[in-house]
Amino acid sequence: MDGCFDFISGRTTTMLDSLNKYKRFVIQALMVMMAVVLGLATIDLGWLIVKDILEPPLLILNVSQLIEIFGLFMLVIIGIELLETIMKTYLTPGRAHYEVVLTVAIIAIARKVIILDLKDLEPPSLVGIACIVISLTGGYYLMRKSHTGERES
Repeated sequence: MDGCFDFISGRTTTMLDSLNKYKRFVIQALMVMMAVVLGLATIDLGWLIVKDILEPPLLILNVSQLIEIFGLFMLVIIGIELLETIMKTYLTPGRAHYEVVLTVAIIAIARKVIILDLKDLEPPSLVGIACIVISLTGGYYLMRKSHTGERES
């Protein structure tokens, strides 16, 4: 009976190893695709800046152009954060995934807040966004606090 158990255990280990290799391949493919998208987004951002600066009046940007540029800039920063997240979290064993998800979510909502046009929003929408910001930052704070408590003990 022990030989049969070893056989099953060995087979399970082989299957888990295969799944881990497949997972690493998918993560590496995602990293390459994210790098390509980031490169294209950066080129698009550069093109947008040059195009907006060269439009009459020269070297002057209006508010809508600035908001569009800042939005794309923040999008590139979020992409960089995602790429770094994939590299650090999924390729480093033992790293908590939820910490990274919260960090990226906070950056994404910050981007949304930065590019918001407050004239177009109703007060309940602003309250909802404020609740999201408070919830994410509160969750991040509690998560970090629990991590420092684990390290001390």
